[in-house]
Formats: sequence, structure tokens, C-alpha cells
Amino acid sequence: MHPFRAAVEKGDLDALPGLLAEDVTFLSPVAYAPYEGRVMVAAILRAVTQVFEDFRYVGEIQDAGGRDHALVFKARVGGREVHGCDFLHFDEDGLIDEFCVMVRPLSGARALSEAMAARFESVKREAGLS
Repeated sequence: MHPFRAAVEKGDLDALPGLLAEDVTFLSPVAYAPYEGRVMVAAILRAVTQVFEDFRYVGEIQDAGGRDHALVFKARVGGREVHGCDFLHFDEDGLIDEFCVMVRPLSGARALSEAMAARFESVKREAGLS
């Protein structure tokens, strides 16, 4: 099991920043522009844990070289079921330097977008951006 998955499943949010590269890029399923940097991405991940209900990983795929990982998940957001995948890419030091999330169906993506939008001012404050 990948350390990121283990931390998420244990609810160990304090471990997440240490798994991220300083210059990590987060590609959101509901925002066009990427988010940059360990502090911002860690704040987003903490907010996501408040938005997803009954979150669970149901699959894990790793490339032969070990630099790319896919973690398949299921959850609910505001009563909508969401299926998704966290695509993780690792740098030479084994830290996540790109984190891309895909979700389906569209109704679940919309619910996720609305729930994250409601929390995004606090995410920016936590990341020191407002």
C-alpha cells in the first residue's frame, strides 16, 4: 500500500505535507487552473477530507518504474455518489510532484465543486493567500 493511501485511510492529515514535493502541482477535477505548492495542496487535501463522506480507496495501480500511481476511490458528496481516481506522479526523491484528480459522474463533480467552493476562502487562509 502506498504511504499516501495509508495516511488518508488512517486519517493522518499531518503526514500528508511530508509526502508532497515543495513544488507539487495539483490538478483539480473542477478547476481549470492548477494549484501549486506544498502548503496550498495540503490545505486543499485537508478541505477535501471534510467534503467527502464515506471515502474509501477501492483499487491501486502502479507503473513498473514506480513513479506513477493511480488510487481508485468511491465516496459521497452531498448525497451524490462519486467515483474517482487520484493520479500521483513522484519525483526522484519519492515525493508527489503532480497530483491529478478525476471524478465522475457529472452530478458528483458538480456537488464536489459546490462543496469545495464553499470552503475555498478557508483553504486560501490556511495556505497564507488571504
